[in-house]
Parts: sequence; structure tokens; C-alpha cells
Amino acid sequence: MDPRSKIELLPEDIARFGNDPATTFAANLKTVQARIAAACHRCGRSPDDVRLLPVTKTVPAHILRLAYAAGISDFGENKLQEARDKQATLSELPIRWSIIGHLQTNKVKYLVRLATEFHALDSFRLAEELNRRLDALDRDLDVFVQVNSSGEESKYGLHPDDLMPFVARLSEYPRLKPRGLMTLAIFSADQRRVRTCFRLLRDLRDRAIRSHPGLTQLSMGMSGDFEIAIEEGANVVRVGQAIFGARPTGNAFYWPGLAEQ
Repeated sequence: MDPRSKIELLPEDIARFGNDPATTFAANLKTVQARIAAACHRCGRSPDDVRLLPVTKTVPAHILRLAYAAGISDFGENKLQEARDKQATLSELPIRWSIIGHLQTNKVKYLVRLATEFHALDSFRLAEELNRRLDALDRDLDVFVQVNSSGEESKYGLHPDDLMPFVARLSEYPRLKPRGLMTLAIFSADQRRVRTCFRLLRDLRDRAIRSHPGLTQLSMGMSGDFEIAIEEGANVVRVGQAIFGARPTGNAFYWPGLAEQ
């Protein structure tokens, strides 16, 4: 069944997404993919090395049917409750859900049932609870270790100095399959400061991979800075507003300390 057959646009949907959201999303997706390819060309990389993770936070579940119809099947969500509600509504669609925001340990039991990957691992306590819950379900989970590369106190993630001791113990949690590192760059018009955050994560990855060969990926870059992130080695870019348009809530609601991006 065509996912669009179940959709009746509400006035607020039209105001935010237009009369034909699926067409708009498809066009925006094509534009973002072209920008990814251009950024890769500038730094001598293959576009195949960069995965686009569309970030669907605040986009209602019924509108996400139109995103799926536009060719988007990987959805990134910051808030677990929002992801749970959408997954329940869209359960008949083969969507891959990634949780990319901070997670409290008491929410782990929900994450392990729906997520294909988790981008914000930042403590041993969380690793232990994830591993325990996953073991009970006899399943594994791809994870990215979050690093606070900007040094802002309002942001989550490991301090760069704490990364190597953390990585050294990842083998204690066999249900977790570490794929790489994740960060949020500082929000600044000064591209040098943004680039510094991405370069730090790349350097940390190059060190961490010596003790944990699975940590090959860099999840970094959002709508406002993903091209810089690609130039600095990003393998996963998390892009929301460039595909789905401006959100009704500010980014600080989802990313503490982050301005609009």
C-alpha cells in the first residue's frame, strides 16, 4: 500500500510542510545528497563513504509516511519517547530508527526494542545497562561514543581526555558493537572553530582505533555544518532541517547549549 494513501493533511501541516510534502522532501533530499557529493569531491572522497541520516525530530508520524514515500527509510530521533510513539504508529513500514540524543538509563529498556543504532554512548553506567538489556533480548546494538569536542559544559559527551580509558573497557560489554565516535560542534559563524571540533574528533578516532579496530566511523555534522564535517572526515551526517524545513521548537530543546542549526 502506498504510505500516502493514509494521509490527510491538516492546516498546520500545510502551513509547515506545504501542500505536497513528499515532493518537497524528495527535492530537498536530492539537494542535500548533491551537497554531500560536492563536499566529497572537494576533499577527494567518494560520496559512498558518507551516510546521510535524516533527523526527523518534531516531524509528525503521519508526515513521516510522506518522507518514507519520498525515499527516506532511516530516521534519527533525539528523544526516545518521540521515537517510541512514531515507531508504534509506523510499525508496518520497514524503517530503521537511530537514537541520537542523550539517554537516561531508565529509558534503556525502550531503546533496545526499537533502535538499530545509538549515537550517544557516554558513560559506563549506560553501557552496562544497555548490555544487560540487550543480552536479555539476545541481540546486539551498533553504538557511537559521544565526545564533547567543543568543551561546552551544557553539552553531553565524554571529555576528550576520558575517551581512551572508556574505549579500553568497551570489550566488557559484548552486546555493544562500537562503530565510531559522535560529536556536536560548537555553533559559530567562525568556521575555524567549527572545524576544530571535527578535527579533534577525527584525531581521537585515529588514536582510539588502535585499541578498538571497530571504531572506524565519525558521526558529525548537521544541517548547518555537514559539509565542513565531511571535509574533516565525517562518515555519518545527521541532517534534519535541510530536508524537512525549520522546526517549531528550537534546537536547544533537543541539544542543550546548541543554537539554531
